[in-house]
Amino acid sequence: MKNIDFKIVNSDCCASTECGNESEVFEEKNKASSSNQSSLPVAIIGAGPVGLAAAAELVSRNQSFILLEAGPAVSQHIREWGHVHLFSPWQYNVNKAAESLLNKYGWNTPPADELPLGNEIVTQYLEPLAELPEIKPFILLNSKVIAVSKQDTDKMKSANREQQPFVLYVESEGKTKRIVARAVIDASGTWSNPNPLYASGVWTKEERALKEHIFYGIPEINKENQLKYKGKRVAVVGSGHSAINTLLDLATLKEANPETELYWILRKRNVEVAYGGEENDQLEARGELGRRIHQLVHLNQIKVYTPFRIKELIQTGHQVQISGTLQGEYTQISEIDQIIVNTGSRPDFSILKEIRLSIDPTTESVEALAPLIDPNLHSCGTVRPHGQKELQHHEKDFYIVGMKSYGRAPTFLMATGYEQVRSIAAYLSGDVEGAAKVELELPETGVCSLNNAVISSDESCCSTRKGSDGDL
Repeated sequence: MKNIDFKIVNSDCCASTECGNESEVFEEKNKASSSNQSSLPVAIIGAGPVGLAAAAELVSRNQSFILLEAGPAVSQHIREWGHVHLFSPWQYNVNKAAESLLNKYGWNTPPADELPLGNEIVTQYLEPLAELPEIKPFILLNSKVIAVSKQDTDKMKSANREQQPFVLYVESEGKTKRIVARAVIDASGTWSNPNPLYASGVWTKEERALKEHIFYGIPEINKENQLKYKGKRVAVVGSGHSAINTLLDLATLKEANPETELYWILRKRNVEVAYGGEENDQLEARGELGRRIHQLVHLNQIKVYTPFRIKELIQTGHQVQISGTLQGEYTQISEIDQIIVNTGSRPDFSILKEIRLSIDPTTESVEALAPLIDPNLHSCGTVRPHGQKELQHHEKDFYIVGMKSYGRAPTFLMATGYEQVRSIAAYLSGDVEGAAKVELELPETGVCSLNNAVISSDESCCSTRKGSDGDL
C-alpha cells in the first residue's frame, strides 16, 4: 500500500458546511485533481471493529486509506460496554484480513470457541490491530467528522458529480480540517445515538432534563455505582437482550439488598415473548438468559408492565413518575428512583446532508437491506450475507456499513459487518467478481450477544445492544 503524505495549508471555508475562520485543509502533496481520484485514499469514519476491518481489507488489497476516529482511542463504543460478554465466540468476532495481518507479527490468537468480553475484544484484538505499521500511521484520533460532501458540489448539483472527490470536514484540535477522498465508508455506528423511552420515539425536553435519573445503555453495576441502584426503585425499559442483561445484574444486587425493587417496562404483547426459546434455543447461552429471566419473573422478583406505552415523565421531588397506557388503560408507575433505557439506537445522518443517500423510510437502513432485516421477520441468523451491491447509495463510492447500515433494525452481527467491508474493499480495488462473492457462514440459529447467561456456576455473562433492542 502506498503511503499518503499530507500537508496542512490555510484555506477559506467552503459553502456547503459551516466552519471556523481558521479552518485548515488536508491535501496530498501531489494535489491530486478530480481527474486522478485513484491517487486519493478511501476515508473510513469510525475506528470500531468494522471500521478497523475495512482498513485491514484495504491493506490486503494494497489500497490507501485514512481512518478517522472522533474519540481519543480506537473502539470507543465497545469500551462503554466492555464489562459485557458476547454470546458469539471469538471465531465470529475477528475479521479474516485483520487476522492475517496480525499473524504476520506473531499475534496470540484467542481460542475460537471462547466468549469474549467487550474489553477483551478491544485489548486482545482491536488495539493490537490498530498498532500495526500498516494501519497505525493512517489513523487520526480525536478527529470528529462533522460533514461529508463532494468537492465544490452541493447536493443539488449533478454535473460532473461522479468525477468530483469527496471532502470530509473534520474537527480536530479546535480547528476544522478538510480531507479529500475517492470513496467514503461510514462505520460510525449508532451506539452514541440511543432511542428515547417514549413510545412515540420522540425526544423531549422533559426526558433530557431527567438525565440524573436516566441511564442509556448497559450499566456496570459494580462497587463504584452500586449506591445508585442499591435499595432503590429501578425501572428497566426495553425487551431485548440488553434489558434482560441489565435486569439480571440488578437481580443479583437485589439478592444482597432485598429492599431493591425492580420494574420491567416493555411493549410486547406478553412477557413470554421476551424469553425466547429458553431450553429449545440452539444457542445454549442465549437460551439460558430467557430461562433465568423467566424464573425471576415467576418468583415475583421483577414486576412486569406489558404492553406498556410510556407517554409522560414527571419529576416528583427526587423521584420520577412514569405515566402511560397498560393494556390500553391509563397507568402510573410512581416513586421511581432510576430508569435504565435499553430501547436500541438509531443512525445519525446529520453529517451526510450533502450526500445523496438511499435510506429506507421505515427502518432507516440502507434501502436495499430493508426487506432482508425487518425485525418482525428475521432473527440474527436469518439475514442473508450481503455486500457492496446491497450497500450502494445514489452517491457512487459512498457506503454506510456496520450497525449504522441496519438503521433501527436490531439484527446486526459483527461478522456481517466484516463481510460488508470485505466486499466493498474488493469492489474499490477493481475486483468486481470478488465483491459479488459471499464469504460468510453463520449457524442457522444466529449469533447475537450474551446477556448474563451462566457459563459456570460462579460466572455470569451479558449482552450488547447489537441485535436485541430495536423493539421494546
